[in-house]
Amino acid sequence: MTTEIMTIFDKVSDEVITNKEYLTDLDSSIGDGDHGINMARGFSKVKEKIAETTFEGNSQFLKTIAMTLISTVGGASGPLYGTAFLNASKVVSDDNISYDNLIQVGESIIEGIKKRGKAELGEKTMLDTIIPAVNSLKESKSKGINLKPALKNCLKAAEEGMKATIPIIATKGRASYLGERSKGHQDPGATSSYIVIKTIIDEIL
Repeated sequence: MTTEIMTIFDKVSDEVITNKEYLTDLDSSIGDGDHGINMARGFSKVKEKIAETTFEGNSQFLKTIAMTLISTVGGASGPLYGTAFLNASKVVSDDNISYDNLIQVGESIIEGIKKRGKAELGEKTMLDTIIPAVNSLKESKSKGINLKPALKNCLKAAEEGMKATIPIIATKGRASYLGERSKGHQDPGATSSYIVIKTIIDEIL
């Protein structure tokens, strides 16, 4: 495996922890008000695992992240993020991760979250960030765009997807109980997904 993936996810953990209050504030408007707290707790444990564990490959590494988040995050986010990383661990290359493998990992993550969360694009969830990001990467690949500019496009699509959750009326999770009152608020899960994607791309670039 590459040590690069460990460095990247150590940084991802730092960024999630740094944004704890921001994510909690977003969740206080339309959810239980604990998304930032839960995510920070989970990724604090991920940092510990990275520091104390020897991993045989990228697959084992991502599976460890998945199981750590499932057991420590709690709420709806634990199983969803856990499923995302578990699915990623099944298809990720144990060598250098290629353009094609990155797309394969993204598609597998989407499939897992859709199945676990019973959600689709446009329902004010983390998928509203992740699906546009992966679709952008696929589109760039089909147009012959090199990986680095493709990742910049991917990040822009993720940000646009996150912001697009603001006017949506939630139909999933705690936010769905608010009905019309969920409009005008950015989804916390879409936001934490953006933070993860942005950090990964920033570290690669």
